[in-house]
Amino acid sequence: MREASLEEVYKLAKKDERVCFVGSDLGVGTLNKFKQEMPDRFFMEGISEGYLIGMASGLALEGMIVYVNTIGTFITRRCYEQLAVDVCLHNLNVRMIGNGGGMVYAPLGPTHMAIEDLSIMRALPNMTIVAPADADEMRRFIPQTLDFPGPIYIRLAKGYDPIVTRDDVPFRIGKALPMRPGKDALLVTTGITLKCALDAADQLSKQGIEAAVLHMPTVKPLDVDQLLAHVSPVPVVVTLEENTVIGGLGSAVAEVIAEADFGTAKKFKRLGIPDVFPDKYGSQADLMNHYGITARKAVAAVDSLLGASISATRTGTR
Repeated sequence: MREASLEEVYKLAKKDERVCFVGSDLGVGTLNKFKQEMPDRFFMEGISEGYLIGMASGLALEGMIVYVNTIGTFITRRCYEQLAVDVCLHNLNVRMIGNGGGMVYAPLGPTHMAIEDLSIMRALPNMTIVAPADADEMRRFIPQTLDFPGPIYIRLAKGYDPIVTRDDVPFRIGKALPMRPGKDALLVTTGITLKCALDAADQLSKQGIEAAVLHMPTVKPLDVDQLLAHVSPVPVVVTLEENTVIGGLGSAVAEVIAEADFGTAKKFKRLGIPDVFPDKYGSQADLMNHYGITARKAVAAVDSLLGASISATRTGTR
């Protein structure tokens, strides 16, 4: 996914002189073609991420479209004031590409795991947040960033993630993507948890439960109209995200449901990382299994909520 994103940035730079790249202590050879062919628009800074964002903001104020790339925790936690005051306050065309969203860097411990990046970036006015599910979706997305107004945070996954998106579901920044129909439940996802949701929907179908899957790669601005249209006909909604359950996709969906005027109550569950600093050692997959961000847990959540929903209907409660 990272390779796909940077290759698309290189293609944009080839056709538009406003595009420049700013990296922070990235590996040797990163975007070599960009560096060799357009050296005046390629910058590799040291480990000083606050300065990195300030520099990108200055370039954007001069009319450049700036793509910044470094580790996700460094872009979000370390640079939060610069993002707020330098980038978002002025609504600048800076695109922050965050490596290792979620628990990709699990072997490096909690200092490198971006488990709250979606949450804290949601709180910034003018910030757009996009978490593609796979490399193909990244390729459909990056070209749309060229003339999109204002800052964008782009969450990168591990790379070489299974391809689960399709060309026949058009990607648009700010739009939710219906991936599967269903009348019994709704699974709402972002980023790589799309695969978990699709696998869960397959398993539920074998039980006679048809679960719709709504992929929301754009976490902010949330596609409220599409979300409400999918929530309205179902009794049960489950969200899946590789992010803390506080303030991320699940919270955004809960806010929309809470303020909607549905005739009957919806049964709702958020699946994600609990309110902890991950202290288990292992791979990304190990920790996702540990925290229940899996198809199996999604199936169990739907089964449990549907049971509660049926019980409530039979007793006449809501």
